Amino acid sequence: MIFIDFETYSETPIGWGTYRYASSCEPMIVTYALDDGSIECWDRTLHPHVPEHLLYLIYDTDELLTAHNAMFDRNVLRYGLKINTPIERWRCTMVRAFAHALPGGLDILCGILEIEQELRKLKSGKQMINLFCKPQKFRHSVPKSFGTPKERKAAIAAAEAAWTGRATRLTHPVDWAEFKAYAINDVASMRVLDKKLPRWNYEGEELALYHLDQKINDRGMLVDVDLAQAAVRAVEQAKAELAARTVVLTNEEVESTTKRDQLLAHILRAHGVDLPDLQMSTLERRLNDPNLPPEVRELIAIRLQASSTSTSKYQALLNAAMPDGRLCGTLQFDGAGRTRRWAGRTFQPQNLPSKGLPSHELIDIGIDAMRGGYADFMFGDVMAIASGAIRGCIIAPPKKKLVIADLANIEGRCQAWLAGEEWKLQAFRDYDAGTGPDLYKLAYAKAFRIPIGEVTKEQRQVGKILEQMLGYEGGVGAFVTGAATYDIDLEALAKVAYPALPADMLFAAKEFLDWVRDHGNQTFGLSDEAFITCDALKRMWRRAHPMISTLWKETQRAAVTAVNNPGNTVECRRCKIRVDGAWLRIRLPSGRYLCYPSPRANRGKISYMGINQYSRKWCRIVTYGGKFFENENQSLAGDILKSSMPAVEDAGYEIVLTVHDEVVAEALDTSEFSSEHLSSLLATPPTWALDMPLAAAGFETYRYRKE
Repeated sequence: MIFIDFETYSETPIGWGTYRYASSCEPMIVTYALDDGSIECWDRTLHPHVPEHLLYLIYDTDELLTAHNAMFDRNVLRYGLKINTPIERWRCTMVRAFAHALPGGLDILCGILEIEQELRKLKSGKQMINLFCKPQKFRHSVPKSFGTPKERKAAIAAAEAAWTGRATRLTHPVDWAEFKAYAINDVASMRVLDKKLPRWNYEGEELALYHLDQKINDRGMLVDVDLAQAAVRAVEQAKAELAARTVVLTNEEVESTTKRDQLLAHILRAHGVDLPDLQMSTLERRLNDPNLPPEVRELIAIRLQASSTSTSKYQALLNAAMPDGRLCGTLQFDGAGRTRRWAGRTFQPQNLPSKGLPSHELIDIGIDAMRGGYADFMFGDVMAIASGAIRGCIIAPPKKKLVIADLANIEGRCQAWLAGEEWKLQAFRDYDAGTGPDLYKLAYAKAFRIPIGEVTKEQRQVGKILEQMLGYEGGVGAFVTGAATYDIDLEALAKVAYPALPADMLFAAKEFLDWVRDHGNQTFGLSDEAFITCDALKRMWRRAHPMISTLWKETQRAAVTAVNNPGNTVECRRCKIRVDGAWLRIRLPSGRYLCYPSPRANRGKISYMGINQYSRKWCRIVTYGGKFFENENQSLAGDILKSSMPAVEDAGYEIVLTVHDEVVAEALDTSEFSSEHLSSLLATPPTWALDMPLAAAGFETYRYRKE
């Protein structure tokens, strides 16, 4: 095993993406070691030629190459030293950490895994990187006491004339020596990490999938650079016009609605409207308030437009695009926490706008308008059309097309399969065969115990909401969270559902509302009718899904039993739970594991160490059966998607992107390749879930879009 680490210099910001950075960087220091041997440090600023020993290890041996964030080091080797290596030889300690629900930072990992202090990543490393790896502003060290004022001025001018714009071993020899020590220490830390990190989720098929992921990242996707540049121009012009209108509306008191404190103060002082904050959810609620002064309503609308963050993706895309117009390195394998789903990088494709999008026809018109420079004449809200058109920057190369397929309702199918909710599994099979009813209508009919033929269009929407929000032991709070995610008006929902609520559920929900108030708990700002409706719907969904509902508590009890009995496997339907050493592991049917470090059981509750999703700190987190089930479900859905990807590639579809449960592939623009064929590959059950009903659907296009 060769452990390797690069320290590099580039004027390209690392935030522009691994590939864009690596393609223009200068490797300065390379530290490496073979197994437990001595750590070698090649100072390339002193000796420009690659050491013979390193060349021998790379070219004349089959030793594996290990790095922390191997995608970076592999590409620095490839671009900076012109040395290509097979992807299959590479291993990544950062991805291994992600695969086992640990953070990726080398320094925090050393602390979590209790690596000896002298082997940990040096805390001065960040200072050294800021000094040597980035361009530096000129700073002189001529003391004020130096010579006469004229001589001192001349000395400063001479130093500035000699300044190259960067710190080097010649300008900062003492710091350079510390920088080399830092680089050596990184390899020492990585080598110990390699021995301490688990391998359960980073071997066999999962390791092969990591290597496929690296090929996908290397391949990248073709970008319409002209469209991205046109969109940036349109957005900047729109922002300037919005700012100018803000100045007029506020009598020159506020220069832009992005000035939060100024805007809040003006609205309160000039109009007597006290807004608690300028969060999107707050503004969207108040925008429709008929009692708001017209000026405030317009300022809110301007703020919502001007603060759109999705449009900044255009600039990120332009920054990261390679000279050939392809955008590489946008996927982080196992980067989305313990579920081992993909996370986005640079362009953040996992967070593209998904709700409130204009129609495809309108987006196409918007693309032409932005290209032509007349978007402001065509649209009142340029930001909205620009946001909706972001996907359109991903295009097919000449003589090729984009073939896209998405797994249908994969979370609902996994829920039913894991729990053994047989009526629902059969409902999916019947629906896929074209003989069964709409699943959202069925959800409403089962919850309200009415014939499916009586379910109206409005009631079907209620059924859809039930399916989206209630699978993980959530209640009224889940409705509130889901409403923000899916843009649902819970008060409007109550008007549809409340009159049809069964008497027993209505009574139980009213009692619960009284209990909540008696105990001083929150009602989330909902009206009584909306709160009661949400709680009653929760009860009705659970009654209709007894196998799923009972699995939550069953999983909780199994986890507590496992923590209290280390070394013993506790079976919980299709999953197995076990504690070994410092790890609680849930073995999924796929053979992969959900990992929970340092578990504890206290009074029937489970806690573990993890990253808090709000503070982003490593701390103790309390969990529950529904959350375990959610983790199992989402991880399993990811395993199903992953299981199909080798066959997709083998069939000639070159995957360029995966977004949640969707695969985007480039293929020859012939009838041999189709969305129907890709969908059939995607919906092929893996060997470990042959009885799971799967379905997928897709489309073909030359410009990426949301179906």
